[in-house]
Amino acid sequence: MQTQSSIDSSARKAALDVLAAAPSRALAELWDRWADKPVHKLVRGPETGLVMVRGRAGGGGAPFNLGEASVSRASVRIVSGEVGHGYCLGRDLAKAEAIAVIDALWQRDAAVVEAEIIEPLRALANGADQQRRNESAATRVDFFTMVRGDN
Repeated sequence: MQTQSSIDSSARKAALDVLAAAPSRALAELWDRWADKPVHKLVRGPETGLVMVRGRAGGGGAPFNLGEASVSRASVRIVSGEVGHGYCLGRDLAKAEAIAVIDALWQRDAAVVEAEIIEPLRALANGADQQRRNESAATRVDFFTMVRGDN
C-alpha cells in the first residue's frame, strides 16, 4: 500500500523528470510568464560537476563505466520555507536554478505548478516523441517470405 508521502514523492519525481528533460528555451519561456516569482536564497550552487554514466551490454549484461557527463545543480529555499533542488544535464546554471525554484513552488502548491509549467512541458515532450515516431515509421520496411510449392 502506498502512503501519501510516497505518492507525493513519486509525483514530485515525475515533475522533476519533466523539468530536467525540458528544452532550456521552453522552460525559460514558461518561467518568465510566472507572475509571482518567490524571493529565494541559494542553499547550494548553482554549480557544474561531472557524473559517471554507467551502461550495460545488451541492456542486461554486467554494468560498466561508459564515461562522464556534465551536470548542473542548484538548491534554493523560498521565503515560505520550502527547499527545492534542481539538476539537469549540461552546463546550464540558470536552468538548474529555475528548476530548483519551481521544485520549491511545487511543494507549496503542486496543482498550480503542474497546470502552468509541468503539463505544457510534458505536452511538448509528448509531441516531440510522436513526431520522432512518425518520422521513423515512414522509413519502416516490412519483409515477408514467399513459399514455393509444397516442399
